[in-house]
Amino acid sequence: MESLLPPACRRDIDRARDLFLNTRGRWRIIYHNDGDGVASASVLAHALVRLQTPFQLTPFTDVDSEKMRTLVQESHGPILVADTGTSLLPVLAAHDRPVLVLDHHRPPAGTAPTEKGPLLVNPHHWGVDGMTELSASMLCYLFALTLDPKNIDLIPWGLSGAIADRQHVGGFQGLNQVLLREAERRGELATERALPLSGRTLGEALASTVDPYLVGISGHPEEAQSILQSLSLDPAASPELLSPADRERLAGTLLARLVAQGARPEFCERVSETRYRFPRNPVDGVSLSLLQNATARENEPSVGIALALGDPRALVHAWELEAKWRREVLHNLHAVEANVQRKDALQWFRVTEPSLGGAVAGYAITFFLDPTKPAFAMAPRGKFVKVSARATRWLVDNGLDLDAVCRKAAESVHGQGGGHRVASGATIPPGTEERFLEVASSVVGEQLSSLRGAA
Repeated sequence: MESLLPPACRRDIDRARDLFLNTRGRWRIIYHNDGDGVASASVLAHALVRLQTPFQLTPFTDVDSEKMRTLVQESHGPILVADTGTSLLPVLAAHDRPVLVLDHHRPPAGTAPTEKGPLLVNPHHWGVDGMTELSASMLCYLFALTLDPKNIDLIPWGLSGAIADRQHVGGFQGLNQVLLREAERRGELATERALPLSGRTLGEALASTVDPYLVGISGHPEEAQSILQSLSLDPAASPELLSPADRERLAGTLLARLVAQGARPEFCERVSETRYRFPRNPVDGVSLSLLQNATARENEPSVGIALALGDPRALVHAWELEAKWRREVLHNLHAVEANVQRKDALQWFRVTEPSLGGAVAGYAITFFLDPTKPAFAMAPRGKFVKVSARATRWLVDNGLDLDAVCRKAAESVHGQGGGHRVASGATIPPGTEERFLEVASSVVGEQLSSLRGAA
């Protein structure tokens, strides 16, 4: 597999391995508190346990330089940062012990690997797009393979983070695909096509689906039951036991609903998805992604990591958290249907909790909002307002860069922002939302000017 990695990738990963193995002390692992971040921490925790290396796990939320500065000051040993940190290198550089950053977010202009200070391992330095071709969890998985080839069996956690970051939509690409193929060749995963529905019964699964989100069906048990009965399908039956003919009929009905509510073609394909199965883990990759993402969004990321480390109690609790998270997402999506507001070049709405913003904005722009404008979700978080922005790859292909949008709009109100071109966020002072949205809309309009002109 090494021959398939870019030379710069092999160089950086080898440097990371050498730094890690030659550094004594307890490592503090700071990881982003989302699905990809929890999966990244799960991979690292497994690898460090096998090496009998002491470590401490610390979740990190938002691009918050002051919080990172506090963590650095409190840390007396080496630090490993996963799925965040690229934009906080000056803060991390103040640490007097080794710092390793494994991150896939696009580096700010002028950021490059250096011999001194924090060691940043970032796929953008190899010509690999971290937004589409390598998630943080898969980067951590590659790092774990470099520590010990036996860590190839950690693919469930590498994969689950990539799915949480929506890098599977349209099929895996780049280094994600290279790593998955190698794991498949080694017998660590197998794939199959299935309906994107999970639940004890068909009725429950259809009524609770958010991916895809079906207007008038998701969150509406009576309508879900009516749809199934019109197809002569038993709402009490198990989704796993549907015949191929029944699956095809139900998929056709779901496809028609998605087309009618304005979903783009690539998202209409969500009526059928690839399921990833693992010989050593009874939970498939899509479900693992949902579970770990929910533990992060419900602010219990340690449950997701305990799940990865094999705690059976964690699996039960994770499913409970996922059900709670799903109910909250459905409630907010229903509110978005009725209360979305629009600027010239964007659409926005409020959500009940900051941890729901990214998911709600992502599902909304994917399945029923105007696909020509990015979606911004806003929610209060303590002394700040948390902004989550989501778009589609079609918008990115036409010039949108939400990372730049959120950075510039946040700076205009003395906040902080950044992320990926397709998914980004910001933390801004309360009372500055209107100004932030005005600047964001202006920047989006400039970026998509050719698209507007064509329209």
